[in-house]
Amino acid sequence: CLLRAGIPYRLAPATKLAQFFYNQRLRQRRSQSVKPEYSYNLDLGKRLLHDFNLTVPTDPQPPYLQFASAEIQQLKDHFLQQHRLPPGQRLVFIHPGSGGSAVNLSLAQYAQLARTLQHETPLTLVISAGPGEVERAQSLARLLSDVPSILYHSDQGLVMFAKHIAFTDLFISGSTGPLHIAGALNRPTVGFYPRRRSATALRWQTLSGDDRRLAFSPPEESAEENMQGIDIEKCAQEIDEKLLSCL
Repeated sequence: CLLRAGIPYRLAPATKLAQFFYNQRLRQRRSQSVKPEYSYNLDLGKRLLHDFNLTVPTDPQPPYLQFASAEIQQLKDHFLQQHRLPPGQRLVFIHPGSGGSAVNLSLAQYAQLARTLQHETPLTLVISAGPGEVERAQSLARLLSDVPSILYHSDQGLVMFAKHIAFTDLFISGSTGPLHIAGALNRPTVGFYPRRRSATALRWQTLSGDDRRLAFSPPEESAEENMQGIDIEKCAQEIDEKLLSCL
């Protein structure tokens, strides 16, 4: 551990039993979820800089992850040609999997959302799947057999998946890894979250700009993890008005 390694400066949140192995602590009370998780991490970094009398820089602005624009445009052009889509076609990625890491919408809810969005604004849906998620994505594709859609299986590694996400016009999923990659790329994001305090939309919000993200959770009267309480029709309307109409 850090103590046995003889590291003289050891900083950690003053919230867990393990804090006693550190000699510098910052009280954060993360479990209260009063701000995004990344803000708590930035606070730790700022505390370290302060303690060493170093200048605390201005917070960076999105995007926090970038690829060469020419490379992404070439990849998008190839994707559109591969699927016989016109050059200006809007692509909305829906990622129904979560890798077991997050409470998610049901496939029926995703299908309802996709069908409603398609009705409001002509677009092509890309149903994405990472390792171990293909079966769920295929099931959603079957539910959407009457809606223009493409099944994209990310089987060339995380970097290539991120490059595909970089050219999406909108990324929709539960609070899982690919959603946060989209946020780091500053792509417009729509996230679905339970009401559980440790997993709220605020605590795990994406890194997209304020005007490029939406988040939805069950209403107050619903159980914390009962995603069936989310009004999908209202979600679709807000997505169309606040994100798709701005593209």
